[in-house]
Amino acid sequence: MKIVVTGALGHIGSRLIRELPLRLPDVEVVMIDSLATQRYASLFDLPSTSRYQFVEGNVLTDDLAPHFVDADVVVHLAAITDAEASVEQKERVDRENFSGTERVARACLLSGSNMIFPSSTSVYGTQRSQVDEDCSPAELKPQSPYAETKLREESLLASLAESEGLRQITFRFGTIVGPSPGMRFHTAVNKFCWQAAMRQPLPVWRTALDQKRPYLDLDDAVAAICFAIEQKLFDGRVYNVVTANRTIREITEMIRDQTGDLKIELVDSPIMNQLSYEVVAERFAAAGFVVQGDLRRAIGETLALLRAAGSTPRC
Repeated sequence: MKIVVTGALGHIGSRLIRELPLRLPDVEVVMIDSLATQRYASLFDLPSTSRYQFVEGNVLTDDLAPHFVDADVVVHLAAITDAEASVEQKERVDRENFSGTERVARACLLSGSNMIFPSSTSVYGTQRSQVDEDCSPAELKPQSPYAETKLREESLLASLAESEGLRQITFRFGTIVGPSPGMRFHTAVNKFCWQAAMRQPLPVWRTALDQKRPYLDLDDAVAAICFAIEQKLFDGRVYNVVTANRTIREITEMIRDQTGDLKIELVDSPIMNQLSYEVVAERFAAAGFVVQGDLRRAIGETLALLRAAGSTPRC
């Protein structure tokens, strides 16, 4: 089996490329990354018994066809992923993320490859207390340019599946929690872990402290991708993938339990809202996927890796 991973050196990709050979014996993993974020270290210490090929390439400009030949699955992770920063670079996020996804999808059509696309639960902006994949279009109110573009990408893939036979699956991932070789610290919980380890105050959006949001242990994110590949689950549907719905207060208490005292500063944000909701992931559970992640453990693993740098007293 041949699997292509775009954005392979990023937060999710750098863990996925290590997990695929464990789940899929004899797999060939083709890793495509532009190195725009210079995460060279994601290539360190790859399992020597596995078959890897690294391609320094950009999905926006490179000819993808040669790399997709005979690929069973393409996992498209290459994207600008900082939702809050996307407010200041809306046109770039829309141009690069949407165009990249379209080029990957059309290359998959040419090669006959299946496609896995990670969207985001940030596409929801519902007033309901719970939301699932069957919510009405009126309840899809993305809270950032990043999320707006994700929704457009979802629509594109659904259209290509219907009109041209693209075999694909879309995951709406909760906010990722947990470490990887290529991780960054711009997402909420990981950023909090960094700040706590460095003895910095945690800036929390003023309206968000008791708002409930969906979070996803990186272990579950990677397992979801592997599950779709193993089960050949390319039915064109959208699946929520969430480890747990928690409030920021609950998240910060998990961090406090493992670091001691924390200082929280309430701040304003350009993408604040008054919404609090839970994302239901029963559709994916009905397909046979079992969530096994644990947010407290993922937070502890992240803090443990930073312990010496920030003199964190306990983890």
